Amino acid sequence: MNNVLIRPAILSEQKALEALQLRASLSNAGDREALLANPDAIELPLAQIAAGRVFVAERDGAIVGFAAVLPRNDRETELDGLFVEPNTWREGVGKMLAEYCAGVARAQGSAALCVVGNPHAQGFYMACGFKLIGTVETRFGAGLSLRKML
Repeated sequence: MNNVLIRPAILSEQKALEALQLRASLSNAGDREALLANPDAIELPLAQIAAGRVFVAERDGAIVGFAAVLPRNDRETELDGLFVEPNTWREGVGKMLAEYCAGVARAQGSAALCVVGNPHAQGFYMACGFKLIGTVETRFGAGLSLRKML
């Protein structure tokens, strides 16, 4: 994808990123009802941004996606959310973010990048090189546990 820059998020972008997360999440019909009933589920902690763990995809000065990576206690790294503006879905932004986050995790000495994803996102994560390792219960039902070895 041309002219996309991935960079660390800045603190003043928190609300804009949460709004993007809400738009992306509401665009998945299977998530809409649960999110509307639980608006507190949309949260991007300032501490993650301040720690340099949130990365923004920007095209022509506009934010088109973001992802967060968090350390785990098992030498692996968690992809803690990856969201893309719905009007740019299927343009490669999500894949670029996933690859960028895998690179960050690798550079930090992580053995794998893990994610708990919605079942509707399984095809996306598999296309990004993740392997399904099981399911986990989440606040909103069963989620997929996926891992990409680095």
